[in-house]
Amino acid sequence: QVQLVESGGGMVQAGVSLRLSCAASGRTFSSYAMGWFRQAPGKGREFVAAISKSGGNTYSADSVKGRFTISRDNAKNSVYLQMNSLKPEDTAVYYCAATPVDCVGLGCYEGVGEYDYWGQGTQVTVSS
Repeated sequence: QVQLVESGGGMVQAGVSLRLSCAASGRTFSSYAMGWFRQAPGKGREFVAAISKSGGNTYSADSVKGRFTISRDNAKNSVYLQMNSLKPEDTAVYYCAATPVDCVGLGCYEGVGEYDYWGQGTQVTVSS
């Protein structure tokens, strides 16, 4: 079992930055690739970004490329999502997730079904 707890959400104005954190406990954190997903009201859960087990490979959705950066610190059992230049359309509940899957290449880690463990989510609200 892996327990994931997100933090760092809030209500902000467009253009500012937020940094989300996800703390993991349980099994060896470095055995899991990590992802961030988000879900806006009335919409499905969508992929935002992912990072491989070692942190050597990162993946992000086109909608956040150049604005959001995923990183991890295996010594601290944590994964982060730095979100810059926030837009109102970024408003959503953000979830971190863990998967033991190894993947390299296009489309890696983008599917909700690839992940075994999920956090409870943290709300991000961006006003114009």
